[in-house]
Amino acid sequence: MSEGSNAGKLKIEDFPNGEINPDEPVEIELVTEVIVGDPGKQWLGDIEGRPAGAEARKYVKEKWVWTTIGKGTRYGWNVEAQDWDSKKPWGWANVANARRPAVHPVRAFDPPEAQAKQIHDLLSKAILDSAKLLEQSGIKLYDKILSDINDFQKLALDHNKEKIEEAEKTLNDIVSTIFLDHVVQYIQSAEASDAALKLFPDGGKLTMGHKDGHMSDLESQGSGARRTMLWATLKLLKDSATDQKKANVLLIDEPELCLHPNEIRDACKVLYDLASKEGWQVMVTTHTPVFIDLSRDNTSVVRVERQAKGEIVGTTLYRPEAAQLSADDKANLKLLNLYDPYVGEFFFGGRVILVEGDTEYSAFRLLMDEDKSFSDIHVIRARGKATIASLAKILNQFGASYSILHDTDTPKTTSRNKKTGEEKEIVNPAWTTNGNILAAVEKQLAAKRVRLVASKIHFEAAFFDTALTGEKPYSAVRALQGDAERNKVVTEPFKALIDHDAKLPDGCVEWSKFVELEALFPSAE
Repeated sequence: MSEGSNAGKLKIEDFPNGEINPDEPVEIELVTEVIVGDPGKQWLGDIEGRPAGAEARKYVKEKWVWTTIGKGTRYGWNVEAQDWDSKKPWGWANVANARRPAVHPVRAFDPPEAQAKQIHDLLSKAILDSAKLLEQSGIKLYDKILSDINDFQKLALDHNKEKIEEAEKTLNDIVSTIFLDHVVQYIQSAEASDAALKLFPDGGKLTMGHKDGHMSDLESQGSGARRTMLWATLKLLKDSATDQKKANVLLIDEPELCLHPNEIRDACKVLYDLASKEGWQVMVTTHTPVFIDLSRDNTSVVRVERQAKGEIVGTTLYRPEAAQLSADDKANLKLLNLYDPYVGEFFFGGRVILVEGDTEYSAFRLLMDEDKSFSDIHVIRARGKATIASLAKILNQFGASYSILHDTDTPKTTSRNKKTGEEKEIVNPAWTTNGNILAAVEKQLAAKRVRLVASKIHFEAAFFDTALTGEKPYSAVRALQGDAERNKVVTEPFKALIDHDAKLPDGCVEWSKFVELEALFPSAE
């Protein structure tokens, strides 16, 4: 965050709903990976999750608080005291600014000239960061240039020491006659940085066109071409070898704009991989769940929504460290994300029902399409029982109520020996998975935030008289469309999953203890 003359100062319209509430001040936290410059050991925290054998990575955390219009109050997070401190990392604002991340904003609706400049700047950064690795006789040329500038600055200050002292005396004589006991001292930073260098002149530009035709400036290209160049540049940044002298933050608005559906997932991967790269943070605003990859450790989700009375509310919904996902959970979510990139749509609001398979998902979606009072319901399909517990751990962070519908399955199943053809009864793995689901939601059941419901044996057996043939989800939808009574039967459990106080039909059971499922199969040993 810049601390120039106007930067960091809030106007009344910058406050939520244009109102100042001292009890709920505006706060901004900034976490900076420390690339260069020691802020002091009391400010240094360890970045968790680094691979074995990798160098330790450090961060500092700052906060600005506004209780009124104007400039906010800056604090530093004291790692030793585990509290906010009025003292700050790196001390003076101009020194801290030089240590904070370089910000690269990519706005959705900037004019072509601005979008082209954003791409130019990112491409220049990729080239320069790579060039900083150039060596001659074992010496990094870029570091030598900075060192030479430092030496020159010190020589210049020493050479002009008498003139500086004379200027200070003259200023002091004037100031002391107006402000009693005040003095003036001239301090010049003698530390060179990237800002001190301009390695290449302005005027570099990108052109695009057919290889045998006219080449025109990037500014003259269509939105799709400019966005394509942006992603090509970001991929170059992700893949390039760099010598980071400063952390970077990429702020990108609506990254899905102008992208072909097949390219959105590739764009998502580029952004996550860039955020995994040392020295880079990425913040995305989006309206598509495709950019939410629950299998990634560097995913944090904040939902910003306008409530009924027009109030704007932002809430941190998901942090990976709080979910405590196991390796199996991450594997489940990775596969689910590949198969169903829209699984993250529940982050965008509404009431949530988590179901096991495609048949119940398709049936409930048909009911929602026919009755618009269900428009705010999100039916999330886990595409398998094992993934239900993984998704439940994420939903638990919301603190809101939701429902789960899964199959009981049977305690035993038959296993056939491929060589002998002999069959024998074994414990059904799907039955055992019921325990994993219960373990994931036990606390939420006690707090009455989750309704855990199981279809007896499976959804098809519980709510359809005849076996569904062929493609079961399609068969279920066709059966509902042609049978008003069957439609009514399936609507009952759907409404009960929405309203936790509604009575469940006979085809399913609400449970919170394993014995309640075992009671359905008294003959099982």
